[in-house]
Amino acid sequence: MNPLINHPAILFVVMLVVMSSATALGALVLRRIRPLPAEVKDDFGIVQGATLTLLALLIGFTLSMAVGRYDQRKNLEEEEANAIGTEYLRADLIEGPEAEQVKALLVRYLDQRILYYRTRDSAQMQEIEAATSQIEDEMWKLMRSAARAKPTPITGLVVSGMNDVINSQGYAEAAWINRIPASAWGLMIVIAFFSSMMQGYGARSESAKIILMLVLPFTVSLSLALISDIDSPRGGLIRVLPQNLLSLQASLKR
Repeated sequence: MNPLINHPAILFVVMLVVMSSATALGALVLRRIRPLPAEVKDDFGIVQGATLTLLALLIGFTLSMAVGRYDQRKNLEEEEANAIGTEYLRADLIEGPEAEQVKALLVRYLDQRILYYRTRDSAQMQEIEAATSQIEDEMWKLMRSAARAKPTPITGLVVSGMNDVINSQGYAEAAWINRIPASAWGLMIVIAFFSSMMQGYGARSESAKIILMLVLPFTVSLSLALISDIDSPRGGLIRVLPQNLLSLQASLKR
């Protein structure tokens, strides 16, 4: 399931085929095997309407979840940039050569965080995570040495800022991992399949069958692909760009 929902374009094609097949199954197979009796058409319409309503609610609810997670990733990117920029300024409060060392490490750290937001390659992701972890260790060792050498409130402020930098990175990566559960995707796909099949089964004319085989599968597939695109941090077209991190990088190079 995860490889499918991580690639919205592939999901759209697969769902379009599945939904069209479900509609064709209901319109061309089930109606011929067991035609819909006239006396149950009203009851069938009630069940069909309830199923489509449930599908619409699920799609709307899931879309809301995806948008909420997207907004959270954007906000955390901004917080991360603010934390790095603030700590870069606070580094001047450290006496001795450690100040320039911390600032140089923060610049390297910023470069790695920008790469984290931009890359789609899993192998490069491992390299970025390893480099980020190493830089964090080096920065924390410098903070620890400075705090032990001069345990003052000013040093404590700088150490607190470094703690914010490391924590913001953890919060951002946790938000990227937090996705719509696979069980929710499975439920939506199952209900969409049966909804399409019921639409085809309940079609009253050949022209209606053709329209249903095209319109309903297309709209459902497009909706699910949109949700997948928003929910996938790296696989889709709608992505969180490191705009604040890039602005910070440009300001530090002046």
